[in-house]
Amino acid sequence: MFEFIRTHQRLMQFLLLLFIFPSFAFFGLEGYSRLTDDSGVAKVAGQTITKEEWDAAHRQQLDRMRQVYGQQFDAKLFDTPETRRAILDNLIAQRALGAEVAASKLVVPDQALQQSILQIPGLTKPDGSFDNEQYRVLLAAQGLTPKSYEAGLRREMALQQLNAAIQTTAFAPKTVSENLSNLNDQERTVQMLNFKPDTYASQVKVTDEMLQAFYDKNGRRFETPEQASIEYVVLDAAAVAAQSAVTDDDIKSYYEQNKKQYSTDEQRRASHILITVKKDAPAADKAAAKAKAEGLAAQLRKNPGDFAKLAKANSQDPGSAENGGDLGYFGHGAMVKPFEDAAFSLKQGEISAPVESDFGYHVIEVTGIKPAAVKSLDSVKDEIAGEIKKQIAAKKYSEMADQFGNLVYENGDSLKAVSDKLKLKIQTASGVMRNPNPAAGAAPFNNAKFLTALFTDDVIKSKHNTEAVQVAPNTLVAGRITEYKPVAKRPFDEVKADVQKAVLLQEEQALAVKAGQARLAELQAKDDGAGFSDAKVVSRVKADGWTEEAFNAVMKADTAKLPSYVGAETLGLGYQIYRVTKVEQPKAVDAARRKTEQDQIANALSQQEALAYLGFLREKAKTKLLKGAATVSADDAAK
Repeated sequence: MFEFIRTHQRLMQFLLLLFIFPSFAFFGLEGYSRLTDDSGVAKVAGQTITKEEWDAAHRQQLDRMRQVYGQQFDAKLFDTPETRRAILDNLIAQRALGAEVAASKLVVPDQALQQSILQIPGLTKPDGSFDNEQYRVLLAAQGLTPKSYEAGLRREMALQQLNAAIQTTAFAPKTVSENLSNLNDQERTVQMLNFKPDTYASQVKVTDEMLQAFYDKNGRRFETPEQASIEYVVLDAAAVAAQSAVTDDDIKSYYEQNKKQYSTDEQRRASHILITVKKDAPAADKAAAKAKAEGLAAQLRKNPGDFAKLAKANSQDPGSAENGGDLGYFGHGAMVKPFEDAAFSLKQGEISAPVESDFGYHVIEVTGIKPAAVKSLDSVKDEIAGEIKKQIAAKKYSEMADQFGNLVYENGDSLKAVSDKLKLKIQTASGVMRNPNPAAGAAPFNNAKFLTALFTDDVIKSKHNTEAVQVAPNTLVAGRITEYKPVAKRPFDEVKADVQKAVLLQEEQALAVKAGQARLAELQAKDDGAGFSDAKVVSRVKADGWTEEAFNAVMKADTAKLPSYVGAETLGLGYQIYRVTKVEQPKAVDAARRKTEQDQIANALSQQEALAYLGFLREKAKTKLLKGAATVSADDAAK
C-alpha cells in the first residue's frame, strides 16, 4: 500500500486535487434521483446550486492548484469533466452537511471562533498582541470584511465539527495494522544472476532488411514533432493597470473617503479570572460561582499585584490561566459583549466586579490601553495609488476586453492593430507545440485552451489570428503562427546509425531473456547457487537501487520452500534471476513508522465512515441532480 503511493506520483498528484477539498466532500453521484427539469445544477434540502456557483468553485479550485504547483501546474489534469463533477460533489456535500448542522442546531461559540482566528499565522505583533490592522488588510485583499469572513468561518467550523464527530468513530484494529506493517517490514535475503545483453553481441547478425523493418515499424521514434513559431499579445490586469494614471488629488480624495480603513481602533489588554458555570445551570450553582468570583475580586482590590498568581490558581479558562490570565490586546468585537463592555469601561489597572457571560463569571483587570490612531496620508500614499489602479483596471478591463476581441477578429492576419490601439507588446515564442510544454511553465501561450485555438487549420494554413482566448481570470491571449513545421519523419539514411543501435540492443535483449529463462527452468528443477552475486536484503521499506520489475518479482516470489527462484526482464538490461534464500522479520521495528501506518489505515477507515454518513445525509436532504448538471457535463466531455 505504501509502496504504491511512492511509485504512482502522478496519480497521487490527481488525488491531491481531491483532498485539497474538505475530506468529507466526495461521494458518487450515481445514487442521486433522476434528473429533473428544474433550473440550476443540483437541489439539496430545497436549495438550488446554480451553474454560476459551480463555475465559480471550479475557477477557485484551478487558482488554488495553480498556486500549489506554480510552473509545474498542468491545467489539463485539473480542468476535466471528472474534476468538475468532483467540485459539484463538494458543493452538494457542503449543502447536505449545512442542512444537518441547521437541523441539529449546532453552534460554534464566540470563544472557539476567536481562538481559531488567533491561530492564523502572521497576525501576531512582536509584543504578542493580535494585529487587527493586518487582519483587515488580509481580508480586504480577498474582498472580505471581518464580519463576512467570521460568518463563513463559523459555518465551516460547524461543518467540520459535525464531520469530525463521524470520522473519529473509526479506528484501525491492532491486528490488521500489525499484519500490514509486518508485510512492510518483512526482509528477504536475495542473490542475483544477471544475463547482460552485451554478452550476446557476437551472436547477433544485423541485416539491412532488419534495419528497414525496424525503421518502418517504429516510425514515430524517428519523427520531428509538430511545432510553430508564434507572435502573441496578452491583455491582463497588469497591462490595464500600467495604463491607468493616478493623480495626487485622486489619492487624497480616496484617503479622505476611506479614512477608517487606515485607522486603528482603540485596543485594550486585559487579564481575567474565569469561574465557569453553564448558562442554564441551577440558581444555586450560579450563586456559588458568583460568590467565588466576588471573593477573588475583593482579594485583588486589596492586593492587585496578586492577579497573575490568583489567575493561575483559580481561573478555569485553560487558554489563559497558565499565562496569569493574560488575554493580550484586543479590539471591539473580539470578545463576548458583556466582557467587552466591562473591559472598555475600566481604567488601566482597575479591577472589575464579577462580569457574567455565557461562560460564567469574569474578574477583569485592564493592563494596557492603545488609543485609536490614524495613519498619515504620506505613509499610505503608495498603497492607495496601487488600490486605485486596481479599481480603475477592474472597471476598464471589460471595455478593453471587448476591444481586444474585436481588433483581433477585424484585423485577422496581424496583431499590430490590437498592439497599437491598446498599447500591448507583441511577444514571440518558438518551438511551441500542440500540447502544453512543462519547460514553458505558466507562460500565457502555454495554456491548453490557447494552444487548441492556435493549432487549427485556419490559423496554421491561412496565418490568421486566433480568437481572444481566456487563459486565466481577467487574462486574454491572442496569437498567430509565423512559421509552422508539421510532423516529419526523418530519412532512413539520416537515422540509420540510431536504428542500428536499437536493433542490436533488441536482438541482444532477446537472446539474454532466452538464456535467462532456460537457466531459470533448470534452477527451479535443481538448486544451484553457483555464479550468483553476494546476498542482499530487500524489504518494502528498503527498496533503494531496485528496478520496479526486479522488486515486484522478488516480493511476489513463493517462499513456502527455500531457496526460491524467480526471474525478471528489465528492458535494456537483460534478464535477472533472483535466488531468495531467507525470509524473516527484523528484530528491531520502527515504532514511529508503524504508528504512522496505523494512523493511515485509521484515516482510510474514517473516510469510509464519512462517505457512508454523507450518503445518508444526501438521501435525507432529498438531493437531486438537475438538468443543468447533465448539460454542462456533456459540454465538458465534448471539449
